Amino acid sequence: MAAGMGSRYGGLKQMESMGPEGATLLDYSVYDAIRAGFGKVVFVIRHDIETDFKKIVGKKWESKIPVRYVFQELSMLPEGFTVPEGRQKPWGTGHAIWVAQSAVQEPFAAINADDYYGRHSFKALASFLKKIKKNEASTYSMVGFTLAKTLSEHGMVARGVCRMGAGKKLKEIVERTQIGKEGRGAYYLDESGKKNRLKANETVSMNMWGFSPRIFGQLDTQLSGFLKEKGRDLKSEFLIPRVVDKVITGGQASVKVLATKDQWFGVTYPEDRDAVRQRIHRMVKRKVYPERPWA
Repeated sequence: MAAGMGSRYGGLKQMESMGPEGATLLDYSVYDAIRAGFGKVVFVIRHDIETDFKKIVGKKWESKIPVRYVFQELSMLPEGFTVPEGRQKPWGTGHAIWVAQSAVQEPFAAINADDYYGRHSFKALASFLKKIKKNEASTYSMVGFTLAKTLSEHGMVARGVCRMGAGKKLKEIVERTQIGKEGRGAYYLDESGKKNRLKANETVSMNMWGFSPRIFGQLDTQLSGFLKEKGRDLKSEFLIPRVVDKVITGGQASVKVLATKDQWFGVTYPEDRDAVRQRIHRMVKRKVYPERPWA
């Protein structure tokens, strides 16, 4: 998912150079995905960034793995719905996956373009997806990360806070859009502005999902419902954690939370950039990644 506008970051962080030779965070994700056994990449972008995106990211990979491009535009909505006047904000991560359905016919991973997930995270997801059988099409997965290791020193972040049951099955996921760091722990602000505590070791979603194509029908239904309820709100977002939560509570699918040895990191604010670049350069120096992953 690479169609975001980077409003808090102040720019198109999905194309920002973070490693040697101009490598983006997405370049490392594609490299890790290929090593894990994924066989195709679908980039979800916007028409207005198409030329730059293909030059900076896409063209690097087209000779290494089958590549498709799909476009997430405000006007791409189910029949009967229109974009409200004044709407500029993208419709969100659920919409980003929904627009990709024409290019995806097999079990797939969905990730953010501007996050680092790590090699072991992709291996865990690939291993799960390879085991999905036709009679298990309603079994999904999510790579879980520890909340305290996903916070920014420079402002609020949005995270899907998870509650798990037996067998590491996801029981509930609640999207908290205003989470802040406080000492060794964290807090979130609810809709009334009230501060609520969160444990540092909470499991959170960083939008690293494993789905079967069955999710597209569920997205169809939920997107129409979302647009009827909130489609005239100029800043409302159709977010994948909320979609998954409804799928779970409605008994339409189960979601297994996968463990990973890797630590997530990413850029929410411009001030996060230097720390991310330092981490990438250290990994290149240790030979975790080549200087030019696409080569």
